[in-house]
Amino acid sequence: MDFTRIIYETVEPGIVKITMNRPEMRNAQDDLMQWEMQQAFIDADINDDVRVIIFAGAGKDFSSGHDMSGMRKEGGKRHEAPDDSIIGRAVANKMTGMEHQLKREDHIYLESHRNIRNLSKPTIAMVQGNCLAGALMTCSMCDLVVASEDAKFGDPVVRMTPAGVEILFHPYDFGFRKAKEMLWTGDPLSAQDALRVGFVYKVVPREKLEEETMNLARRIAMNMPVAVSLTKRSINFAWDAMGQRLGWEYHFLIHQMSHASDEAKRWREERAKATDKGGVREMLKARDSKFKA
Repeated sequence: MDFTRIIYETVEPGIVKITMNRPEMRNAQDDLMQWEMQQAFIDADINDDVRVIIFAGAGKDFSSGHDMSGMRKEGGKRHEAPDDSIIGRAVANKMTGMEHQLKREDHIYLESHRNIRNLSKPTIAMVQGNCLAGALMTCSMCDLVVASEDAKFGDPVVRMTPAGVEILFHPYDFGFRKAKEMLWTGDPLSAQDALRVGFVYKVVPREKLEEETMNLARRIAMNMPVAVSLTKRSINFAWDAMGQRLGWEYHFLIHQMSHASDEAKRWREERAKATDKGGVREMLKARDSKFKA
């Protein structure tokens, strides 16, 4: 199928690359991109010729996270997904309130990201520049991560009151105490820090990022695909048996609860004022200015 927000390409036999393609928006993930990502990963997974999937972002940054430019108004840019998608149907049915919030985020974030994590094919995230918030969540669903030296991994969402992003992957990918540090401060990890805690497989110069990612993909693709797929399935099951799946489901409800708190309501009012004053840039300035050293 044709895509608007992403590029889907077979870079060489057996290796598909899915690229977020909104460099002018730092690859911010709006609903259309989220929907297209789901479709692209499914297309690659059911294609028997594909052995490895690379996930990337065009331009300077991997991705700045979820697109907040359309969050000021209900009819804004966040609802650009096709009319027959779960998002489009929710808008058409005029779903509002907590019921809409829970159903929408369950489908577009929790379920879709679990699907990416549980694809039968191995996935590699190729990360440069900023990998923030919702983009970090998508990155964490990939099996391996190759990062450029300038990559930064951060999740400043607690600064906006929700209890972290929709999926609490942080303790499992970064360690429990490091997860608290990341979420409570909102400060990003450098590529080297991410390498030290085991989130990143390898850190390379920016100009070598594509080459090193392809080298890793080729080595994986040389293996027998069924053996690779079953090994991935078994490792993911072991992770879930250690509590990850239940942890994700519990936190998803905590995340929804945090949206209904008084402090979340106050933040939405402050965000709206800042956005009206100067757009998303002004809103982020209002959010982050007091955290600057």
